Amino acid sequence: MCIRLFTALLVCLLFFPSLLQGWGFFAHRRINRLAVFSLPPEMLVFYKPQLEFLSTHATDPDKRRYALAAEGPRHYIDIDHYGSPPFDSLPRSWEAAVARYTEDTLQQHGILPWHIQRMMYRLTCAFREKDAGRILQLSAELGHYLADAHVPLHASSNHNGQLSGQQGIHALWESRIPELIADKEFNYWNGRAMYISDVAMYSWELVISSAIAADTVLRLEKALSQRFPPAQRYAWEKRNGKLTRNYAAAYSLAYHRLMNNMVERRMRSAIIAVASCWYTAWVDAGQPPLQDLARKPFSPEQERQFKALNKAWTKRPSAGP
Repeated sequence: MCIRLFTALLVCLLFFPSLLQGWGFFAHRRINRLAVFSLPPEMLVFYKPQLEFLSTHATDPDKRRYALAAEGPRHYIDIDHYGSPPFDSLPRSWEAAVARYTEDTLQQHGILPWHIQRMMYRLTCAFREKDAGRILQLSAELGHYLADAHVPLHASSNHNGQLSGQQGIHALWESRIPELIADKEFNYWNGRAMYISDVAMYSWELVISSAIAADTVLRLEKALSQRFPPAQRYAWEKRNGKLTRNYAAAYSLAYHRLMNNMVERRMRSAIIAVASCWYTAWVDAGQPPLQDLARKPFSPEQERQFKALNKAWTKRPSAGP
C-alpha cells in the first residue's frame, strides 16, 4: 500500500503539482453545494445556512491524506484487481471479503464502497443524536467519498494512466475539465433526493459503474493524444502565482466532447447521490426535526480540529490550491 500511495503522490507532484485531489477542489465543493438544493424543505432549513461549511469542508478528506496513512485507501478501489465485471469474486460484505483476501490486501487495493457504508452509519447515528456539528462534518466528508466513487479512475488500478503511458489523465478528467467548463456549460439540476433502500448495494453499483467506464476514459484519451502533438497537448499557465504545466484548454475540451460529456454526467450523478445519501440517513434516523440545530453547531474542540487540519494542509510541501 505504501509503495502505491507514494508512487501516485510522486507522479502527481511531478506532473501536475497543483491538481492533487479527488475531483479537484473545485468540483468537490460544487457537488456538495449543489446537493443541498435537492433536499426536502425539512432538511433544507438546516443545510442551506451551512452551504459554505459543506462546500469548504468537502475537501477535508483529501487534506487529511497528507497526515493520515489510513486515509488514502478510503478514496478508491482497484476493483479490476479482483477480475472482470461484475467482479463477482470480490464479496460485497467486509467480513466475507476479509476472509477471502485478508484485510491487508483490501487496504492495499482500496476500500471505498465499504467506507461509504461506514460513513452512512455514522451520519445516521449523528442524526439520531441530534448532534449538529457531527451531522455537518459527516455530511461534508460523505459527500467527498460519494463523489470519488463517481470517478472512473478511482475504480481502476491504472488510476493515473501509469500502466498505459498516460500519466496525468487523472487530473485531466476530474480537475481540468470541470474547472474549465462546468459552471459555463454543465446542467447541474437533477431533481429531488431519493430514498436509498439498500445502501450497501448502492455503494457497489456506484463503483462498478465507474469501473466499467474506466476503459472508455483511458481508450479515448489515448486515441486523442495520437491526433495532438505534445506541443498542442500541454500549455504553461499561471496558477496561484506559479507557472504550471497543464493540459491545454483545446485538448481538454476535445477530450470532453469525445467522451460525449461523460464528466458532466458523472458530476450530476454525484450531486444527486450525495443529496440522496444525506436524505436516507435522516429518514433512517427517524426524520428528527432539524430547524433548531443550526444555531451554534460546532463545539470549541471541533473548531480547533478544523483549524489544525487546514493549518497542516497549508504548510505541506508543494502547497497547491
